[in-house]
Amino acid sequence: MMNDEIVQYWLTEAAESLTVADHLVAKKDYSYALFFGHLAVEKMLKALYVERHHKNVLRTHDLGRLANRVNLPLDDTRADQLDVMTTFNLEARYPDYKRAFRNKCTPEYTKRWMKIIKETYTWLRSHLTS
Repeated sequence: MMNDEIVQYWLTEAAESLTVADHLVAKKDYSYALFFGHLAVEKMLKALYVERHHKNVLRTHDLGRLANRVNLPLDDTRADQLDVMTTFNLEARYPDYKRAFRNKCTPEYTKRWMKIIKETYTWLRSHLTS
């Protein structure tokens, strides 16, 4: 595949993940909504990585690490938000026996973080040249 095709692949995947996150919020499946929100941001970062570096993406789910490799200007707030979103990947996939993450994912918590996820998604999209 050509570089542009790979970037488009990641953009399509990111949009689909965000759509799934919205569907899960509607179904009140909050922990998995945040998991798919994380995936949407991760895939946007991977699109940026491929666009800027013209090579395969890093095999990581760490949003901060990806953002650093893309050389994005991160203030402390944005860096902290990416760190929290990275935990959605791990905590949703590998819950502890107390189900602490699922219990934390109230409608209010999820609404707040879905707003941040969508703002981050839009911000990342604005950094693409294509």
